[in-house]
Amino acid sequence: MQKPKLVYITYIRSTPKEVWAAITKPEFTRKYWGEMSNVSDWKKGSEWHHLNPDKEVWIQGKVLESHPPKRLVLSWADPDKPAEKSQVTFEIEKEENMVSLIVTHDKLKPGSPMLKGVSRGWPRVLSSLKSYLETGKGLEIFCH
Repeated sequence: MQKPKLVYITYIRSTPKEVWAAITKPEFTRKYWGEMSNVSDWKKGSEWHHLNPDKEVWIQGKVLESHPPKRLVLSWADPDKPAEKSQVTFEIEKEENMVSLIVTHDKLKPGSPMLKGVSRGWPRVLSSLKSYLETGKGLEIFCH
């Protein structure tokens, strides 16, 4: 059975460097990703962690590719199920006065809780990222 692949494309009035920083610097991720932080040195082979405000690891993985400010590829796993890895690719391209950001999340296990979670989560996170970069304020993405 083929593993699910999710692809999201958004256009942001920003620069590739600003989008890269928003994805990789914890002081920025907290502002649009529900107080969560992405932490790593972002070098190929390094570990990375997605942390809640109490510094608990929610997602973990390795940096598979890192080409600032154009491309970042990460393995992605729940720390309670590290063998169920998926992969996220961020592709950042300058397009006239904006940036296209393509996020591809693939190698997901069919029917898994991770597939369900990221299917709902990525549209919220990317909408909030866009709002943050364009207005200085992210969305309250985890509100009910």
